[in-house]
Amino acid sequence: MGLFDLFSRKTKAQPPQESKEANESLGVYSGMRVEVTTDAGQLLFVAKLLGLHGDKAELHQYSESEIAEDTESIHARIRGYSDYERKAVYMEGVITPGPKHIWQVEELTVVHVGNDRAFFRLDTNLEATATMFSGLSMGEKPCKLLNISVGGANVGSEYKYHEGDKFLLKVRLLEERPESAMFAEIVRVIEKDDGKFEYGCRFIGLTETDQEQITKNIFTAQRQKRGRS
Repeated sequence: MGLFDLFSRKTKAQPPQESKEANESLGVYSGMRVEVTTDAGQLLFVAKLLGLHGDKAELHQYSESEIAEDTESIHARIRGYSDYERKAVYMEGVITPGPKHIWQVEELTVVHVGNDRAFFRLDTNLEATATMFSGLSMGEKPCKLLNISVGGANVGSEYKYHEGDKFLLKVRLLEERPESAMFAEIVRVIEKDDGKFEYGCRFIGLTETDQEQITKNIFTAQRQKRGRS
């Protein structure tokens, strides 16, 4: 897909191929991205839910883990996000670590389905740029990355944009790693008292590899942030 095709076309996200196995009434399907936490709310890792069969499944981890692989089975909370319904699905289950960062899940139960944010959001205050490719605001402008998740970000700017505008967000999440570049669409506009603006954005056109890389960078940044506090 070309750059200008991405910015001119607006398509509704479609269910992943594996969603044929889904229990659609509950919004759970094989291939769903999930965030795994302890009962106390400690973030453990982010994974893909696969092999869903009844109350059993597998978690294929693609972020670094906060717990050792030799840990015995633990009760965990699993919060998933439906890419095509854009809903959060809250689950519980017993997870057991296995080889190659694959966790077995048993007693998987859906607790709640909602429209709230589904993934861990890291607060930041990083210098970034937003590049528009059309309109009066065309060109690269400075902005601030206020927070980021695997699905989107909040951006602060003194420039006026509009809901539905698409732009290229560039930011260095980690000093020792290359600059990240993500296409984003503005879904929420908040005008601040000082005349500046805050934009809620969702990422568009991300590949699975892009999502995994963003997740790894977020977890690494989170660790570094905790180490400095």
